[in-house]
Amino acid sequence: MAKKAKGNRIQVILECTEHKASGMPGTSRYISEKNRKNTPDRIELKKYNPILRRVTLHREIK
Repeated sequence: MAKKAKGNRIQVILECTEHKASGMPGTSRYISEKNRKNTPDRIELKKYNPILRRVTLHREIK
């Protein structure tokens, strides 16, 4: 049997920055994938926040 190679794709968790700063209860988090080789830095994406009911900036957390 062949060994399974470690891939460059990893799962990351994105958390809303505006919701965290507002102090409202709850969190808006998304799970996404990124290629570690192409994007070694933390990613930032604009995603929909259902609690605030608008598109906000989500940053990668550990």
